Amino acid sequence: MMADDVQRPSRTPPHSLDQPEAITAEQPRRDHDEVRGQHHRPAATSSSDNTAEEMLKATRPRYQHLLLFAAATVLLLIGVFIGVPYYYYAVSHEWTDDAFIEGHVVQISSKVAGHVARVYVADNQEVKQGELLLEIDAREYVARLAQARATLQAAVARQQAAQATVELTHVTAEAGVQQASSGVELAKAAVQTAQARVGTERSRFEQARAQVETALASAAQARAQIMAAEAEANRAAADVKRLQELARRDQIARQELDHAIANARSANAQLEATRKRAAAAEAQVAEARAAQQMVADSLRQAESQVAEAQARIGEALGRLAAASAAPHQVAVSKAQATIARAEVEEARAAVAQAELDLAATQIVAPRSGRVTRKSVEVGAYVHAGQGLMAIVPPDVWVVANFMETQLADMRPGQPVGVTVDAYPDRLFQARVESIQAGTGSRFSLLPPENATGNFVKVVQRVPVKIVFDEPLPQDIILSPGMSVIPVVKVK
Repeated sequence: MMADDVQRPSRTPPHSLDQPEAITAEQPRRDHDEVRGQHHRPAATSSSDNTAEEMLKATRPRYQHLLLFAAATVLLLIGVFIGVPYYYYAVSHEWTDDAFIEGHVVQISSKVAGHVARVYVADNQEVKQGELLLEIDAREYVARLAQARATLQAAVARQQAAQATVELTHVTAEAGVQQASSGVELAKAAVQTAQARVGTERSRFEQARAQVETALASAAQARAQIMAAEAEANRAAADVKRLQELARRDQIARQELDHAIANARSANAQLEATRKRAAAAEAQVAEARAAQQMVADSLRQAESQVAEAQARIGEALGRLAAASAAPHQVAVSKAQATIARAEVEEARAAVAQAELDLAATQIVAPRSGRVTRKSVEVGAYVHAGQGLMAIVPPDVWVVANFMETQLADMRPGQPVGVTVDAYPDRLFQARVESIQAGTGSRFSLLPPENATGNFVKVVQRVPVKIVFDEPLPQDIILSPGMSVIPVVKVK
């Protein structure tokens, strides 16, 4: 009833002289009410009620205006005390709920393949840097290391042999050059000696030929003397025969016959002596010819010695040329030694790689943190590069994706209040560390292409990195992916 009475004057304004039409319109209804009241109550009661109602209607609008004014004043004061600080707060702060905890998630994978022998950690377990996480069966890698070491020893032995060959080739080459040079000199001296002997033998040959010619001349002279002696002996024999005939006839003296016989005997003796001299001359010719043949043989032998000595010169020159190629042999030996040295280095690298592979069978924690997403069990076969688990270090920060319209006054170093959804009653103090040089969509897998088709402008968001000022309490666990609300004081 009171609510209706309060609202009624607002629908029907109070009476006044300026509103005759309204009074005229309501008069029949009032008369009707008064007639109805006369049947139910006395006339004096009806008159007093009408007076009270008129007085109430006259005083209600005044109280209503006061209440409205008071309410408006209170609301205005409340708006001033609440709205002004909120306005200044909104102007000097920027916030977003598109923000999350980020951190380093270290993926643990195997460098080598093999069967898992032992696993030392469980999900969500705290580990320290260097702590052993799991082991892979190392027997195969132990064998590979032994093989690599044996190969290294063989390579070292080959290198030592190659180095010794280099030194031996160097010394042998120098000695060969000296020996070949001496051989050339000796061969040249032998050629000179043989040529001198050839000259001597040629002189002897000329002498022998002269002696042969002299002997031939003596033999020819002896033969001529034989013919003369034979002619004289024949004449003397003919004289003896004729004188004997005459002596038988006593035509000559005996003395002439004896003288003729003596002459015949003397001619025969002279013939015999001439024949002996001719025989001696023939013997001298044969001896001279034999001596000439001997000298000719010596000459031919000397000439063959010259040719042989010249051939030895060529051979010595060939050995000298071969010895002169010794630097090339030394270079080849050095190249072989270099190859052997490279093989040693290769074998050492193989040993180092085998040691690394063997060490990689023991996987340790690269950083301190909590184990997450463990997906390996004992006996499983893992491949190189296969993800086994992840370690989340305790170092975390906030990545807040502010709208580009909120970055006008935002700068690195500005204070930030961070509220974590998991801890709504805790406020963490932080600061802006950096603002990414590019929007998030620009670095997405499929960046938007606005040069084609219809364009609808969308406010872009830019990641802002926020770091905590103080280390987090031990009872607070902030993990990557948790939702936060950062509030940055930009003014």
